[in-house]
Amino acid sequence: MSISETAMTFFDACETGKGWEGCKDCCQDGAGFSCQADALADVTTLEGYTEWMKGLLTPIPDGHYELTCFAVDAERNTVSASAIFHGTQTGEGGPVSPTGNKVAADYVYVIKFDGDRICHMTKIWNDGHSLKQLGWA
Repeated sequence: MSISETAMTFFDACETGKGWEGCKDCCQDGAGFSCQADALADVTTLEGYTEWMKGLLTPIPDGHYELTCFAVDAERNTVSASAIFHGTQTGEGGPVSPTGNKVAADYVYVIKFDGDRICHMTKIWNDGHSLKQLGWA
């Protein structure tokens, strides 16, 4: 599989709540994760992030993505994907009881490969804006 195909397989599995079980075949063991957002400050592995995304779909069960750009940088063995996460907090499990509030959050994944498997991913996201939309902040 090309890095483009692997990145798209990973992206879809992660964003649809498949967790690590659905994403691990695309990733190296111990793949790293970083994000300059307080909501994800304690998440340092891609395994941890995929499980966090899986958990997010409990309070936001209709969560889904709208892919806006997908690009391969072959020279740097990197794929970037930008999207908008849409959803409504109707489920239990968030920091507050269901608010019925909607979120439309822009974000970017910068997915770095070592060979044909993901070794690190950086998420670029304004968590404060999203948390306000949901009524969580």
